[in-house]
Formats: sequence, structure tokens, C-alpha cells
Amino acid sequence: MNVRRRDLFLLVSGAVLCAPRVLAQAAAAQPKTILAIGAHAGDMELTAGAVLIKQHKLGDRVVILQMTLGEGGNPRLAPTAYGAQKRREALAADSVIGAETIFAPYRDGEIPNDDAARRYVADVIRTVKPAYIITHWSRSIHKDHANTSLIVQDAVLFASLEGVVTQHPAHRGVRGVYYADNWEDAESFSPYVYVGVSDEMAQWRAAVTKYEFVAGRISSFKYLDYYEALSTVRGAVSGKGRAVAFDIDQFGKRRVLDSLP
Repeated sequence: MNVRRRDLFLLVSGAVLCAPRVLAQAAAAQPKTILAIGAHAGDMELTAGAVLIKQHKLGDRVVILQMTLGEGGNPRLAPTAYGAQKRREALAADSVIGAETIFAPYRDGEIPNDDAARRYVADVIRTVKPAYIITHWSRSIHKDHANTSLIVQDAVLFASLEGVVTQHPAHRGVRGVYYADNWEDAESFSPYVYVGVSDEMAQWRAAVTKYEFVAGRISSFKYLDYYEALSTVRGAVSGKGRAVAFDIDQFGKRRVLDSLP
């Protein structure tokens, strides 16, 4: 199926086509579901976990789809052993966040950018019925991140179409797709939506440090230091103390007004 990206944007409502509603503000209405889709266990917790915590506290249902466990990321352990560890860590971290966890059937480094993957994610969307989706920005140094982003963009459209047959009926309720602020996905990423998370940072730290790689015992990259510092930078720009930023697609940055606000 040839999916045009503009069709996706015409599908989702004012959260994308007009001025985007900050997730925390939207939560003042009735509870909704937020689906975060990460390429590897830990990706969404690190980048968007503080916002997911905030939304859960506000009464929203939070679900994290882990496309892979990221089982290839420990040079001292076989992928099978590290994958089992990452599964335990994901469940522990997501429990602190207040999120449900879904594990996709894909392997680290091998997420296929194909229609089968789109249909799988579309069926998750139909099952979970999210109002908002958070995922990776498509321009990334990591193939799994880029593929996940592209899969999600098309899966939102697939999920809405009656003609795309999966195990569950169509869902047209996705109001916005937000792209997380990830150091590996920085090319052309431009922060557009800021959510204040000062009150959520302690709980976020408790969640993400369930992962051994975040605690600094596997990778030389200081994940915890980076994302804590990033929350300070985004908070300074937005005047929110600590904040998490998201981008959206360029088409969604259109604002249609009857007069200047």
C-alpha cells in the first residue's frame, strides 16, 4: 500500500493541524490513552518518561510499546541473556511510570520497514485506542529509530482505514503524533511543544535507573546526565524549570486563525 504522509496529517485532528495542545493541558478533559512507541526498551522512558508520569498522574492511561528489547546493547552478555534482563528492567521501569508494557516480536537492529510491521503496529493502535502517540523523530543515526518512526507514521493511517484488515476494527481517534527529543535523532529536530516536568523528575530518575545501561554500567555514554541536563535546557527555554520537548511534522505547524490571538 502506498501511503502518502499528507493523508496521515489530514487524518489527525486539531492537535496537529492547528495549534498543538500540550499534553498536560489536554489532560484536563476526560482521561485518554497515550501510546509511546520506542525502538528499544528504555528509549521512550528516557526521552518521554517524565511526561508519561505526568499524564498518568493526571488520570490518563499510558502504554509503552517496545519494538525490540535492545538485546544487542551489552558486549558482555549474549543477546538472549541481555534480552531477558532488559525485559525485566522494562517491566520494572514502566511500573514506576505507571505504564502498561507491550513487547513487539522484533529483534535489535532488525526492525523491518515493511507493511507487515505497519500492520502489526496498526493493530496495536486499534487495540490500545490512543488519543496521542509518542515515538522517534525519523532522522536518526540509528536505523531502528528511523524505521520505527516511519512505521508509526503509516500505521496511524493504516489503523484508521476500514480496508486494512487486522485482528481489530479501525481506530480513527489519534489526535496527534509527537516526536521525542533523543540525542540519536537530532538531525533537523526542532523543539516545538514543551511540557513542564519539574515535579516528575524524581520519579523519572527512579524509573529509568531500573535499566542497567542508564545507571552507567554498560555504555560510556552518560544517559542519565544527558537527559537530566536536557530537561534543564528545555526548562530554561520554556520557563518551566524542567521540561521535555517534542517536535511534530512541518505540515502540522500550520495555524489557522480568524484573527491574531
